[in-house]
Amino acid sequence: MQQQRVPTPVTGSGVLPAVARAEGHRPPAGAGARPRRRPPLPGLAWLPLLLGLALWGYALPRIGFRTMGEYGLLDRLPAAFFAALLVLTCGFLLALRRAGTAPWWPAAYCVGMLFALKAPPALLYDSVRYPWASKHDAVVDTLLAGGELRPHAPLSGNMAAYEQWPGFFGLNAALVRSFGVESAAAYLNWAPVVLGLLLMPVLVLLYRTFTEDWRLVWTGVWIYQLANWVGQDYLAPQGFAYLLHLTVLAVVLRHFVLPGSAGRLRDRTFLDPAAAAVPPPTGRRQRAVCVLVLLPLLLAVNASHQLTPVMLCVSLAALLLTRRYRNYGLLAVACAVMLVWDLTMGRPLFLETLGTLRESLGELTRNSRPGYAGRLTGPGPELAGLANVLMVFAVAVPAAAAVLTRRRLVRSALPLLVVSAAPLPLFTVNDYGGEMLFRVYLFGLPGAAFFAAAALVPAAGARAASPRARTVRRRIAAVALPVWLVALAAGFLPSYYGKERMHYTPPAETALVTRSIDRAPEGSLVLAATGSFPRALHRYDRLEHWFFAEQELPENERMLADPARYLDDGIPPGTRAYVILTRTQDVYTAGEGLLPPGGFARLRDTLAASPLFTVVEEHPYGVVLEHRSPAR
Repeated sequence: MQQQRVPTPVTGSGVLPAVARAEGHRPPAGAGARPRRRPPLPGLAWLPLLLGLALWGYALPRIGFRTMGEYGLLDRLPAAFFAALLVLTCGFLLALRRAGTAPWWPAAYCVGMLFALKAPPALLYDSVRYPWASKHDAVVDTLLAGGELRPHAPLSGNMAAYEQWPGFFGLNAALVRSFGVESAAAYLNWAPVVLGLLLMPVLVLLYRTFTEDWRLVWTGVWIYQLANWVGQDYLAPQGFAYLLHLTVLAVVLRHFVLPGSAGRLRDRTFLDPAAAAVPPPTGRRQRAVCVLVLLPLLLAVNASHQLTPVMLCVSLAALLLTRRYRNYGLLAVACAVMLVWDLTMGRPLFLETLGTLRESLGELTRNSRPGYAGRLTGPGPELAGLANVLMVFAVAVPAAAAVLTRRRLVRSALPLLVVSAAPLPLFTVNDYGGEMLFRVYLFGLPGAAFFAAAALVPAAGARAASPRARTVRRRIAAVALPVWLVALAAGFLPSYYGKERMHYTPPAETALVTRSIDRAPEGSLVLAATGSFPRALHRYDRLEHWFFAEQELPENERMLADPARYLDDGIPPGTRAYVILTRTQDVYTAGEGLLPPGGFARLRDTLAASPLFTVVEEHPYGVVLEHRSPAR
């Protein structure tokens, strides 16, 4: 007689834990089977995404970017654009309810929000966003035209550093040839979207190392996107090297765990319900293979950017403080690659930086101030500056709350916390041209976003003192998460688009600058109030540059007393010199507080009326003057 099979129980290690693991948590021991809820219809999950993108598509051609005023793009965005962001946020919150069994739903909303936030300039602008980004296009053009690098050649405009770290530009030269386009300007405005898409799987890999809760993973990605307002994701070496930096860390945190270092971290009762178990340990031979796999990425980081290798070495050194990741070999290789590059290709700038450490070392206040020579002025820049500060607190406050209240999660995610805090000591070393504050924020953002999400997304199955406490916790989370995400979206817009008048340049102004620089004989000196205008460093390898207003405001006020004589005294005898003053320079010097109100107009009018200068070309978007050298 055939023996009757006993049904498999659904408790303990059976069906229920499998479903729970798919949802990102495990039930308490002995829990009974819960009835399976019928998932929402697929169309309902897609509906907010389609509606949000439809509203965004309707709003896109109605964005008045050509008529921007004091508030940049903020008061030129139609109501449908704000409605689109709100609908996408609501859809994302609904998608989180199915994140455990269908993580592609919140992923789709993350992609949709990325496009909604950062694709408008790529689709609308008829010129390069960020005028200073055109210098990267100029490096690519020079590399394609000359076919050689001159890392030790003296180049004006601080352009020598780009040829000492040319990896990123070599890659773009290859892309320009492969795509068959005229220059990198053809795709430059798409860099924030492309880099955002490439970063998304890296962040997911990073977060999944420390949590099994897909809600926490995608909320961390969402917060990261909204909090990434620093403007370092344009077509620049920093954005490219940053992507590689996070990729290296993600691999290290998953595949460099030392044997016997996990301890109680493999005990589920010791961990937060959302925490992931420590990755399997790897032997010395496996880690050596991983170092060889990571070596091309380390070389690419060092060949592309000056600061990112330092950040990477600091992060790897900080991981030595944990038992899990005491990998001296990887740190030694990373430091060796950095030093070899700095002492060969990057030797001139490296030695120059070492020479400035005596003045900057320990100057915490000076090194941590924003990179403004003056003070932000005007409604848009002032609002953007305020929004920047509030956005930092909007991420730091919940992240700190999670560190204090979810200590069991911090136990397993301690390496991510250490890596996020590792760049902070660099404030005591150097100001990185006034950019160190923004770079430290950028490199600490992935970890901060994760812990901020941990504060806003309650752990499923978490134990509480009483049923009433569990109910209160759920209700607080139900209100705090949507309110916080809407607040972050609202703060992103002034932070990212509040100074957009500085970032958009009419094509007529670009054409004026290009004509003027093309006419200048080789060896001429190009003068401008600031280098933040389109094509400012066009033909940088054949011309000299002097951006005379990039200094403290008191010195510029003295310059405005007699600007013609001030410039005449600074031009070397016998040098042909041209002054280019454009609308973008006017907006930039006013917004960044380099010149007092009305100072740029006074500068332009005084130079045009001076016998020391002759007007070569005048245009509604700018004026070009030639210096009357006594030697000619």
